[in-house]
Amino acid sequence: MSRYVFNPITLQYEVREEPRYTRYVRTAAVVLVSVGLCILYFWLYTSVLGWDLPKTARLKKENARWQSRIALAERQLDIAEETLEGIEDRDDFVYRSIFGLNVIPEEVKRSVSDPDADPLVVRMNALTKRAYVQTMSLDEVYGIAVNAGDMISHIPAVPPILPKKGSYHMASPFGYRVDPVYGGTRFHSGQDLAAAQGYPVYVTGDGVVEKVHFGFTGYGYEVLVDHGFGYKTRYAHLSRIDVAEGMKVLRGDQIGAVGRTGKATGTHLHYEVLYKGNAVNPYGYMDLDMTVEEYIAMITRRREESGPKTKSTLELLKDRGR
Repeated sequence: MSRYVFNPITLQYEVREEPRYTRYVRTAAVVLVSVGLCILYFWLYTSVLGWDLPKTARLKKENARWQSRIALAERQLDIAEETLEGIEDRDDFVYRSIFGLNVIPEEVKRSVSDPDADPLVVRMNALTKRAYVQTMSLDEVYGIAVNAGDMISHIPAVPPILPKKGSYHMASPFGYRVDPVYGGTRFHSGQDLAAAQGYPVYVTGDGVVEKVHFGFTGYGYEVLVDHGFGYKTRYAHLSRIDVAEGMKVLRGDQIGAVGRTGKATGTHLHYEVLYKGNAVNPYGYMDLDMTVEEYIAMITRRREESGPKTKSTLELLKDRGR
């Protein structure tokens, strides 16, 4: 490459040839200086002045906006969870308890979590399932509440035998006692009402006969009635049984007669009230203000509504098996 250079001696411009590599060196120097200036600019901009690059600043602003939205969503989820917990507590310990329904197990409310999923998504899925389970529970409670009037007739609220003085007496109350056969202190899960052989036994609330058992030990001839709403009643040591499994019975229906079958030291009725599977004191469920006349009127009304029972226990069992 040639270029003109001024000669101060001759006072003229003279043509001078430069080596080819000089042009490449000059170009490389310009590039290096430019890169160095760029690096210096970024260093001063980010390290010295502490500023973000335009793209970084834009991403940080977008991230802050999303973090704010996530924090708001988490606060809303906290409020929703707190509200739902209050509804669940009222449902489990008030509504369901009133109608004798079991508490919903925690494992039913929980959802299967994905360990790889976002924590916020996991919380939302869990809350959605709990809300769904709670909705189904309230629907169940509502369905029972619609027929809440039936609950009064289902609860075992009258004595199982005619409360006529001199016809029966309390042979053994509910609670701990000395076992009359084996001795020693044992828990007595019901009441023993001593009465004459064949004294009628009546169901104490509306329900369905869940179990009929003709045994020679233990409870002997036994009837178990499911009243719904968490209540069941047991009538044991009967001399005969007038119902069969699956039969619907109403308060005042005769289901058998007092006897001495099974492990019994005397003629009596063993009567139990079970609530949610636990034996409770039947005394607390008996309407002690009910007069003999009122009791007889109840029995008479039931006989008129259902008609006379002419079938024996074996015939009822045969009919059920057909």
